[in-house]
Amino acid sequence: MNFESTEERSMIRSTAADVAAEYGPEYWREKEEAGEFGQEFWDELAAAGFHGLLVPPEYEGAGMGIQEMGLVMETLCAEGCGMAGTWYLVLTAGMAAVGIRDNGTEAQKRTYLPDIANGERNFSIGITEPEAGTNTLNVATRAEKDGDEYVLNGNKAWITFADRADNMILVTRTTPRDEVERGTDGISLFIVDMDDPGIDVSPIPKHGINYSKSCEVFIEDVRVPEENLLGEEDDGWWVLVDMLNPERIGFAAAGTGIGKLAADTAIEYASDREVFGAPVGSHQAVSFPITKAYARIETAALMREKASWLYDQGEECGYETNVAKATAVSAGIEAVKQSMQAFGGWGYAKEYDVERWWREINLTRLAPVSQQMAYNHIGQHLGFPRSY
Repeated sequence: MNFESTEERSMIRSTAADVAAEYGPEYWREKEEAGEFGQEFWDELAAAGFHGLLVPPEYEGAGMGIQEMGLVMETLCAEGCGMAGTWYLVLTAGMAAVGIRDNGTEAQKRTYLPDIANGERNFSIGITEPEAGTNTLNVATRAEKDGDEYVLNGNKAWITFADRADNMILVTRTTPRDEVERGTDGISLFIVDMDDPGIDVSPIPKHGINYSKSCEVFIEDVRVPEENLLGEEDDGWWVLVDMLNPERIGFAAAGTGIGKLAADTAIEYASDREVFGAPVGSHQAVSFPITKAYARIETAALMREKASWLYDQGEECGYETNVAKATAVSAGIEAVKQSMQAFGGWGYAKEYDVERWWREINLTRLAPVSQQMAYNHIGQHLGFPRSY
């Protein structure tokens, strides 16, 4: 790893900061309260080339890696976008782009990757189910072969962008779990058109991040041609794993980015706000908790860089990815909590935005993998007995 900032990385950071300056806290406050998708922001990400960072040049992308994507996400989050800085990139430009780039057929790459790179195609990722929860191996959505087609039936929950996505990468079982030797066998992924009449989408009312919808998705007798299979039949688990590490790295970037945003905002406020004849930030009871959290954020960001570098080199990075996600989320949550405290009662007011960042960052301890499951993975790596 090289910690020297190249001209390319400096340009990426500068471009992301410029975008964030145009779509800052006030923009996202309005979108959140209206429950509106930030289409202008999505289009600006396309104009900046961010949707195509992970797409190879032959498919109209930049051919870069997760290191650069993590830098973009953290910068967007930290410079004013909050969770939107990761949210609007992680599924399509991150997971879908990687899944199709690394496992798709040539026809799939030609069909989907240029549209992803240009911001013209939006993907949702259909993993979570009401009964299976975190245990993806227990997915019950079925795909049954019928001639040269598959018939899909099942339902998913908490599927982001399902209300507006053009396509979904859907995780199914093509062989029931009780008929396979290993739980990872029998899973298959499909690229599904969301305008199919057999798909019904119902948004879930939620605590925050209402500038995008998270939905229940009901799938009834949806037929897809066999060429929509992503990867090999019954071997889709490993395709999914390739997509999950970028998602966790993206949420690590969100944790550090939102934490920095809240801390920087609180530092500015605490330096100006005077009580008892001095700025409140001059008191260590206010400054130290934020400073300690910020130091942890900086350390977590380094682990994200390591996990990203390993991923881009094609190396195993599950341990590093889970460490990065767990530590970034923990540090970011503490930073936002202490930043809200520095504002006092005004930290609870919408006009200062920190209460919204508090709602946003708390999702990262629940998704895309809970903190408990991240620690389970880390613990097994350390030698503790397997817990799941």
